Amino acid sequence: MNQEQIRKDFPQLNQGFIYFDSGSTALKPLPVIRAVEEYYKTLSTSVGRGLHRPSNLATKAYEEAHEKVRRFLNGSGDVIFTKNCTEAINIVSHGIDWKEGDKVVTTCLEHNSNLLPWLALRPKGVNVVILECSKDGSIDLKKLDDAVDEKTKVVAVIHASNVLGTIVPVEDISEIARKKGAMVLIDGAQAAPHLKVNVDALGCDFYAGSGHKMCGPSGTGFLYISKKVFDRVKPMMLGGGSATDVQLDKITFTEGPGIFEAGTPNIAGGIGLGAAVDYLERIGMNEIRKHEIELSKYLIDKLKGFDNTEIYGPDDLAKRTGVVSFNVDGMPAHRVAILLDEIGGIAIRSGNHCAFLLTHRILDQPFGTARASLYFYNTLAEVDTFINTLKDVI
Repeated sequence: MNQEQIRKDFPQLNQGFIYFDSGSTALKPLPVIRAVEEYYKTLSTSVGRGLHRPSNLATKAYEEAHEKVRRFLNGSGDVIFTKNCTEAINIVSHGIDWKEGDKVVTTCLEHNSNLLPWLALRPKGVNVVILECSKDGSIDLKKLDDAVDEKTKVVAVIHASNVLGTIVPVEDISEIARKKGAMVLIDGAQAAPHLKVNVDALGCDFYAGSGHKMCGPSGTGFLYISKKVFDRVKPMMLGGGSATDVQLDKITFTEGPGIFEAGTPNIAGGIGLGAAVDYLERIGMNEIRKHEIELSKYLIDKLKGFDNTEIYGPDDLAKRTGVVSFNVDGMPAHRVAILLDEIGGIAIRSGNHCAFLLTHRILDQPFGTARASLYFYNTLAEVDTFINTLKDVI
């Protein structure tokens, strides 16, 4: 991996600050920026609506972007474009035919995007079981097995924690759910940008992700749906593109994944997401993973040199992404983040990271954590600057 060349692809890195907040949103490389710009400069037309050449070219590029994401996920099902991971999960939670007494099993690890849509089903009589995890984010699979029963319709779990970096054994969880007849939804927002994902091997029914976390444009996301459960989810929104014919007494609905993309979509964003997938694959997901493990180990080893700092997440680097959450004794996380920015121009995230059950109930941190999230464009030299600045902060 030629990191010097890679960093040249990210113009935002030229502004003189250190960006350790890719867990919130990743920076955008020039090929993605150019793909979006090229659409607006040369096409800027709708998709699936016109018979003229610009519309055909835009439609082809937009459909190809779907196929790029499907291949990136190594799935044999269908990919739907959404505006983010949150919308992708809500498509599933709103689209399933729920009955009173149905059950959803999830965990305390979850981001609000994979928690609130399920909790909102409680007024319908759906039982939502939330399993606790350990402080390092590990889940007791025996307890999960006990919780999943014949009434369980969906098991919804995060693939990698946005707070702890913990990589969840989703393949084992999918196997448990399948034996009980439950569908599996995986929130892959924090995993797809960092790990080589194979949804067919994982055995899940749904896999949701955010484009903006994997170097794609803001306002882009995706939902993968396996063939075997496609008909169990109904679209939560209808409109342009939803039907091939409408009569007063009969509607002929669009077949296939297009039924879930009513209205004019974020065409430029979708094409940009396809360009982001191309970019990540050119670097290689295994190379990205290798670099992040090296950075994470270096950062964690340095942080361990501080007597008054607590580090969260698994000790085994093979079980975590490049997310490193920590706290400094006597300093709220927000204070640490503000001072790192003011003193060293270092951008990190602080607070509860939209995972209140985890930070409050499991970690017992009412103010959350400070979080450095590393990506392939970060360097060991930046980690050194971060550590030296943190010394000044403390």
